[in-house]
Parts: sequence; structure tokens; C-alpha cells
Amino acid sequence: MAETTTEDSGVTDKYTVPALERGLRLLGEFSHDSRALSAPELARRLDLPRSTVFRLLNTLEGMGFIERTASGNDYRLGMAVLRLGFEYLSSLELTELGQPVLARLCDEIRYSCNLVVRDGRSIVYVAKVAPPTPFASSVRVGTRLPAHATVLGRVLLQDLTLPELRALYPEDHLEAFSGNTPKTVLQLFNLLDADRRRGYVLGEGFYEASISTVAAPVRDASCRVVAALGTTIPSAHIDAGQIDAIVRRVCDAAGELSRLLNYQPRSDSPTKVVALRSR
Repeated sequence: MAETTTEDSGVTDKYTVPALERGLRLLGEFSHDSRALSAPELARRLDLPRSTVFRLLNTLEGMGFIERTASGNDYRLGMAVLRLGFEYLSSLELTELGQPVLARLCDEIRYSCNLVVRDGRSIVYVAKVAPPTPFASSVRVGTRLPAHATVLGRVLLQDLTLPELRALYPEDHLEAFSGNTPKTVLQLFNLLDADRRRGYVLGEGFYEASISTVAAPVRDASCRVVAALGTTIPSAHIDAGQIDAIVRRVCDAAGELSRLLNYQPRSDSPTKVVALRSR
């Protein structure tokens, strides 16, 4: 058996490939806010010599993971990254089982339906079904949004204890995206506690003023929240006559997907959906 040593990273330096690590770190610098980056900027961000960054860029460009922009001076992600992303999504049992559930829900309520997972402090859309309506959402598969400031993110953060939340958000004040964003970790925790007891989350204009969202947790065999299933409604306020029906259908869909993932509710599990008007 190979010798192993426990360190902070969980692996020893002898098993780490520095060049591969640097290449992956370089790819990780590209984001929605940094779609195009120059070699000098990447060298500064990664604290690496420019010659090293140029070699990494040349290798990744040759493999299609990055490409030059029209100016020829900057780089952006290439099609090989997209292929990997789609291969990852297609390999997820969650998306394979969830897509038909989303499609049925969308047919029933005639609003866009989404499946979202958490990646650290962000949520990532992994599946989406939209009805043929004039409303065009900017959200698509792969979109990332802040977890603490979104309805779907609140669903995905529900399992975290207060110490775990503080570790995830060590800052004194959380970044605000609207007037509804919780200002501190304690405010966020209290919000999550109420969400957990209610069994679903409704946010009218919570992240965007003109958008409302209803979402419920999807759990797997471990009883942990592994995804949030929700619907997006292009209105700041949901018609009172529609609220109960939409909430019920979203919760039923999340429950169906949870069962497909072999979730078995425990006696202390938050399975009861409280009527909206009793909030």
C-alpha cells in the first residue's frame, strides 16, 4: 500500500502535479466578470512568472480549453471547457432524473422551472425547462448567482449550522444585492431556520425586483439537501389565487425527485408544507 500523510489539503505534495494545478487555477480565473484576461493579468493574479503563464496558455490553447479574443491580446474560455461542462451535467443522476420532473412541472404551471446546486458561496443552474412565452430569462444552464442573496440559494443553505455558515461567510457584513439581502450571517441563519420549518421558500422580488421565485429542497438518501427545485415567475407579486397551487406543485415535484434519489424521510425531517397564508 502506498504511503500517505494527512495534511490540510488531504493529500501529500508528492502526489500533486504542479503544472496541472497551475493550469486548472488559470482556468478558474475566468468568470462572468472576467470573461477575457491577458497574460500579464493572469500572471499577476496567479503570482507566476510571465514565461510560465505563456507556456500554460499555449498548452491550453492547443487543447481548445482557451482561445484568443478578436484583439489577439486577451484570452477567453474555449469550447473544450463547454464540452466538459455538458459531459459533467449529462453524467449527473440528479439532472437525468430531474429533467422530466421539471418538464412536467413546467407543463402544469406554465412558468420556467429550474434545478440548482450549490458550489461554495454560489448556486449553479444545472437544468432548466421554459414554456414558449415572450418572457426571456437571462438565466441559463451554467449561470452562477450568490447563494445568500437568492431564494434558490436559501434552499441550498438550509442544512448548514450557524458555525458552518460563519465559516462560509466569515465577513461581518454580507454583500447586498437588493434591499432583501440579509445583512449578517445571523440574519441569514434566522431566515434559513424559518425556511426550513416552512418546507419551501417564496421570494417576491427577493433578488430581482421584477421576478418572484418559489423553491423547495431536493434531498437524497443521506437526507441532505442536494439541490433546489423552483419556478421563476416574471412578476414582482404572485396572484393570490395562484400561490397555494404553485407552492404545492413545486413541493410535490421536489418530493418526487427526492424519492427518485432514494430519499426516505425521517420522523424529524421537515416534510410538512405550511400553508402560505399562515406564515
